[in-house]
Amino acid sequence: MSLVYTIIFYMFSFISVYVQIFFLLTFLEKRHSIVKNPKNLELARYPTVTIAVPCYNEKDTIVKTVESLLSLDYPKDKITIFLIDDGSKDQTWEILQSFDNGKNVRAFHKENGGKHTALNLALKKYTSEFFGCLDADSFVNDQALKRIIKYFELDPKTMAVAPSIVVYNPKNILQSAQKVEYDMAIYTKKMLGFMGGIHVTPGPFSIFRRKVFDDLGNYHKAHNTEDQEIALRMQEHKYKIDHCPDAFVYTNTPNSVIKLYRQRLRWIYGFIKNLIDYRRLLFRKKHGAVALFTLPSGIVSIFGVIFLSLTVVINIIKFIFTKVIQIQTIGFSSLFHLGYKFEWFFINTKAALFLSIILYILVIISVLIGRKMSEGKVTFSISILYFIIIYSVIAPFWMLRAIYNAMISKESSWTFERRVVKN
Repeated sequence: MSLVYTIIFYMFSFISVYVQIFFLLTFLEKRHSIVKNPKNLELARYPTVTIAVPCYNEKDTIVKTVESLLSLDYPKDKITIFLIDDGSKDQTWEILQSFDNGKNVRAFHKENGGKHTALNLALKKYTSEFFGCLDADSFVNDQALKRIIKYFELDPKTMAVAPSIVVYNPKNILQSAQKVEYDMAIYTKKMLGFMGGIHVTPGPFSIFRRKVFDDLGNYHKAHNTEDQEIALRMQEHKYKIDHCPDAFVYTNTPNSVIKLYRQRLRWIYGFIKNLIDYRRLLFRKKHGAVALFTLPSGIVSIFGVIFLSLTVVINIIKFIFTKVIQIQTIGFSSLFHLGYKFEWFFINTKAALFLSIILYILVIISVLIGRKMSEGKVTFSISILYFIIIYSVIAPFWMLRAIYNAMISKESSWTFERRVVKN
């Protein structure tokens, strides 16, 4: 049993280190290819764009969301904003109506059916060259749209561009930990973009060419992760997805463990179910990096986090048990033995320790590169330790529950999650 455990541990550790090194080598090779847009970017042409904002009980955030869209540095006659109320039970609909000018800002009300139905309503009505979505708890930098459209201008084969999502105004330790995660995601998303392996076009402000929906159809329910399903559908049809690292979208994140748990439970459940739906992509060379790298890495990360975290918990329990036995045998004085002398001989020199140290160093490097891309500078803060500690403790719980829910096909609704996050 010990041999099996050792083999599994080294397998997960090696793959985790390999993925991080692969990202780092990709960054070192491609860093000069990252587009650095000037502050006053001008496009050769300004195509028409429609932005849909699906809403459910968003009275506390929707005003700031819409005002950020109205403040975009983009010709006003080229942008249409669709505000779709998905059967809200608060004052959201009244607020949306106040923005409706009958021209470039339109408000629509429908019975509750989930986010994908709100987006599909917008797809029935839009006539622009590009289409995008913005979650109603997020708001955009005024340069974000121009910077994204620049990617389409540079490469006619690009069919979708994802933005960089930044945590807005973290107020507690948990949100600071999430900010670290989002900073690292900016870096990894761009590296996946270089490889052609992006598997999610996030709800906050991903922009698509009209051709995507004309050819592939509307959004699917997709286990309440429609932004992941449409990306996998695009990858299956070899439609290029890129990432614009300086197109910033600011989002509000869960401020409690239970809210974060519910959000990540939906994300991981959606990943598992979409992976099952698109299992035909796995390990198929013709589908490129998403099939050979992204999806397999996601599978390994789920089981790896569970296994490695349980390993830490088991070791802590063993340590406590050993100390209890020690106290029962020779008393509490053993805990305060003053004659202890440090000896290098007793340092753990097993490969597992060095693999773990290397992995944590690589994770920290990923965070710092992502922070450089989002903030323009490299800063190390205590929040990185918050991230490592907090996620090591709670991530296995939502991953285990997501696997269980996937086995019994029990999913959480978009409207329920929105209600939980807002309360």
